[in-house]
Amino acid sequence: MCGPEWLEQGMKHVWLPYTQMQTTLPPLPAVRTDGCTITLADGTELVDGIASWWTACHGYNHPHIHQAVSAQLIRMPHVMFGGLVNEPALTLARRLAAMLPGDLDRVFFTDSGSVAVEVAMKMAIQYWLNRGQTGRTRLVAFRGGYHGDTMATMAVCDPEEGMHSLYQGALPEHFIADLPVNAAGMQALDTLLAQSAGSIAAIIVEPLVQGAGGMLFHTPDVLRTLRELADRHGVLLILDEIFTGFGRTGTMFACEQAGIVPDIITLSKALTGGTMALAATVARTHVFDAFLSDDPLHALMHGPTFMANALACACANASLDLFDTEPRLQQVAAIETQMRDELESCRSLPHVVDVRVMGAIGVVELDRISDMNALKSALIAQGVWVRPFRNIVYLTPAFTVTRSELSHLTKAIRTVVSELGQAAPHRR
Repeated sequence: MCGPEWLEQGMKHVWLPYTQMQTTLPPLPAVRTDGCTITLADGTELVDGIASWWTACHGYNHPHIHQAVSAQLIRMPHVMFGGLVNEPALTLARRLAAMLPGDLDRVFFTDSGSVAVEVAMKMAIQYWLNRGQTGRTRLVAFRGGYHGDTMATMAVCDPEEGMHSLYQGALPEHFIADLPVNAAGMQALDTLLAQSAGSIAAIIVEPLVQGAGGMLFHTPDVLRTLRELADRHGVLLILDEIFTGFGRTGTMFACEQAGIVPDIITLSKALTGGTMALAATVARTHVFDAFLSDDPLHALMHGPTFMANALACACANASLDLFDTEPRLQQVAAIETQMRDELESCRSLPHVVDVRVMGAIGVVELDRISDMNALKSALIAQGVWVRPFRNIVYLTPAFTVTRSELSHLTKAIRTVVSELGQAAPHRR
């Protein structure tokens, strides 16, 4: 391996995520970021098309976030949230409650999306226990869904999804259903809830876009159906907006497009503008009230060590400032229009089965990707950082991406997918 000494020596000891390290391409050494550009150790610059797993919504190194981090670092980077509170966390909780629809008013901070979902699951189950209803320990989740990699969250992901199917038998069993995208699906889910509501604590879904399941889209009508069925059968509704929250689908939160209010919502990824790890699980008033009691066992017994980290909360407040002062949703609308125009020509290419765009999410779905390493290498050779997975090549750029940078990204995808079609015979 050629590269700086820290790369060569460190790679002997690091364990990479989602990677078969014996056969996968070695990682690239990033040394600097700016705007939508990642600079490698050898000076190569790549236009980032996925905003570091969908987090860097304002681009990298935004000066307003930097200023907030620097000031908070001097004052107080962290203090435990057990028995103490800090101003950035309380300000952030207040601001999130004001932004979210309805009475989503109580914010529980964690430091990763998976843990935020675990907390939501615990809230939902204990909500019923605190109300004297035992046995309601299962959730309804959906095929194509992804909610995290920890043990509890894997149990509400699609069981056929490759990286989690290995754990079959070790995970709790929940109900995995088809999304109610039509009348038959709605009837099937209605029947499941009618038959099993006494054992169900909540329904959990990624609203509008099932992200890691393949960037699968559904309409706001599906969310309205889920809210109606949850109310009809007396179960809670959890929306996992870790990916979709903070403008990614075109509105600040995806649930706004359906005009519904979940009982619990989870947030992370773009919460800090991609600068620091932070997540939140936000509950409606009636959920929080079920935990108020003279019985100490009715409290939510969860508390990550770095919960409500003051430095991370300062980042998040600065990120929210940018949504208030810079035209992020207008930028998302412009990105959507440009990606629709520039990715559409991929539809006629060999191996392409679908092209779809929602907000700042653009997807080219292939019938297969037979050589993932070759595809990734070809994209890097085009000067872009795009990480295809499963059978899709997708873009989730920073909202601050320029028209020329976005055109560079879409052209790279068209070029590489076109070359893929020329390299092997096409089979539908």
